[in-house]
Amino acid sequence: MKELSKSPTDPAFVQDPYAFYDHARTQGPIVFWKDYGMLAAFDHATVHALLRDRRLGREVPLDQRKPVPDHLQAFDAVEKHSMLEKEGDGHRRLRGLVLRAFTSRRIAALHDDVTEICAELIADFPDAPFDLIPAFCTQVPVRVIARLLGVPEDRSADLLRWSNAMVAMYQSNRSRQIEDAAEIAAREFATFLRTYIETRRDDPRDDLITHLIAAEEDGTKLSTDELIGTCVLLLNAGHEATVHSLGNAIKTLVEHGKTGACLEPGRIANIVEELLRYDPPLHIFTRYACEDIDVLGHTLRKGQQIALVLGAAGRDPALWPNADHFAPNHNAKAHLAFGGGVHFCVGAPLARLELQIALPMLFAALPDLTFPAQPTFANSYHFHKLETLIVTP
Repeated sequence: MKELSKSPTDPAFVQDPYAFYDHARTQGPIVFWKDYGMLAAFDHATVHALLRDRRLGREVPLDQRKPVPDHLQAFDAVEKHSMLEKEGDGHRRLRGLVLRAFTSRRIAALHDDVTEICAELIADFPDAPFDLIPAFCTQVPVRVIARLLGVPEDRSADLLRWSNAMVAMYQSNRSRQIEDAAEIAAREFATFLRTYIETRRDDPRDDLITHLIAAEEDGTKLSTDELIGTCVLLLNAGHEATVHSLGNAIKTLVEHGKTGACLEPGRIANIVEELLRYDPPLHIFTRYACEDIDVLGHTLRKGQQIALVLGAAGRDPALWPNADHFAPNHNAKAHLAFGGGVHFCVGAPLARLELQIALPMLFAALPDLTFPAQPTFANSYHFHKLETLIVTP
């Protein structure tokens, strides 16, 4: 097995991980990524297959779990009730209950809300150069999620703060400072949601929290802790991915001069898929071996992890000729930006809706948008996101 070394915090890698991915694909299909201390898959076929391999899961095997440190008790209390971290019957039950409330009709009904929010944000843009990330990219998804859940939009700043602190736990530069911030955020977020959920039990509304409370499968409902874990997941995963998808997409469209005809109604759905293929927001999803298994001739012991590099799979030339080129005519639907298998992102339809509305509205309002300086990416791997996106209207 080939061993490769590339620090995910290396400045050159942070700005452009794709050169390393191209090299890694030629060494595979499975290599050992020394900096992560685990096996890794970079080509589309292998990543696609392993996302669906039921011998791999998100849960650490029960007999290999380590005690949760005292300074992460609140964070763990939220995470252990997230369906993202469950497998088997527990995952199926949680996902089934969520999908009973998080329906395609409910997502489609948010079209006018997304449009209204985008219009309000665009109307407030200054005439001078400004950072589009806080002014637009973060605000669209957090306000949509707030409306979907039914929590007050004036709490958006808190939702953003909590989400950013908790999601930082999955970055390669995780530190004790990040852990402490995530613990505080988890405690505050859970307290807020617990109070709000109890309010909705007594005063139901037409919002997702009410529908999650009412959802029932085989006589069981979500507990309050499960409701909290689910709401946190919907905000953190859905919001975080869309923020970075929007930022990366705007950068790509401007740099390739594709801000006009390709964003027309008949073409926008395909262009969004190509944007997600070309520069996705999440680059790695890890899986644990549920037992000792053989993975393409390599032994993965029970409890060991394997990194599935989604960002590399989207640039695989075996599936897309000229994969390193952004091309609106690519048939990009096979990308893996939303994962795959039983953990395929439940928020994918909402993310697609937001991108399909926000991008055309932004460039219709600012057709001459330019960058006064080259945008740079943040040191936040597994996420691939922009530090800032300063634009000239």
